[in-house]
This record gives sequence, structure tokens and C-alpha cells, in this order.
Amino acid sequence: MTKKSFPLSRVYQLLESGPVVLVTTSHKGSANIMTQSWHTMMEFEPPLVGCVISGRNYSFDALRKTKECVLNIPSAELAKQVVGVGNCSGNEVDKFKKFKLMALPASQVAAPLIDECYANLECKVVDTRMVNRYNFFVLEVVKAWVDPAQKNPRTLHHQGKGVFMVAGDTIKLPSKMA
Repeated sequence: MTKKSFPLSRVYQLLESGPVVLVTTSHKGSANIMTQSWHTMMEFEPPLVGCVISGRNYSFDALRKTKECVLNIPSAELAKQVVGVGNCSGNEVDKFKKFKLMALPASQVAAPLIDECYANLECKVVDTRMVNRYNFFVLEVVKAWVDPAQKNPRTLHHQGKGVFMVAGDTIKLPSKMA
């Protein structure tokens, strides 16, 4: 066998395929942004997304209390802001101002959309049974937005320790899946 042992602490690098998102929350009149890569589609209709947010994260309490957020999907052009947002706390800095991102009002939730992101998913928490044990929230997307001016956006995919893959080529193969 030519394979070698792989550290369990890095398994997520092999499985993580979804794009990095910027999660916005709003609590007591204060909006915040956090960078997140740990999420997964759970259902198509209604669209359900599972996500892990550390209990040490400033956004954790806001999401737990308000039960709503926006998943903003940035393109690779926002890579430096995405990393910068992830490297500071909303408890200490206004991330919208610091990273020159424009907040837009959402239609279904109090948390803002980020205008520069090519897609925005307004979400409500629909299941908290795994929050206490795993910090795992189940979100229902209640409204989705895309910027039609951004054609074929290249998304960021976190591989750990400051390394990102940028989505590139797309292929289409015959499939019997609807």
C-alpha cells in the first residue's frame, strides 16, 4: 500500500467543499460579520443549511438570541476582506466600516445583506437541538438573492491554515438526477 496516515485534525480539508461565506447577524441594533466555512446543504425544498459556529464567536450569541442571519457568498475578489473579517472580533470593531463593505437591508430578517457578495441567503434558525452539544444550527433559507452582473463568480473554499482553493472550471455530465 502506498498511502500514508493522515492527521485526523485535518480531515475537514478533505471533505470541505462548500464556499466560504460571510455570516451577518444583527442584535440590539448592532450588525456583525463573521467568516465561516463549516456548513452543509441538508435539504433542497425548503432549502435547509446546517452550520457550525463556535460558542466563542461573537456571532454565536446573536444567532442564538435572534434566530436569524444572512449567508453572504463572496467571490474570490473579496478574499482579503474575507480573511480580514475572520481575523478580528465584532466585539471590538465594526467590520462593515473596517473592510469597506456595504450593508443592505434584507427583506425577511433583521441581519443585513453584504452588497459586494454575489449571492445572499436570508435565513431563519429552524432547529437548535444540536446547538448545546455541537454548536450546530439548522437554517432555513427564506429568501435568496443573486447579482446578475456577476457572471460565473469564482468562490473561495477553505483548506485550513490560511490556504484557500478558488473554484474554477465547470463541467457538465449527463445525469438522471433532477
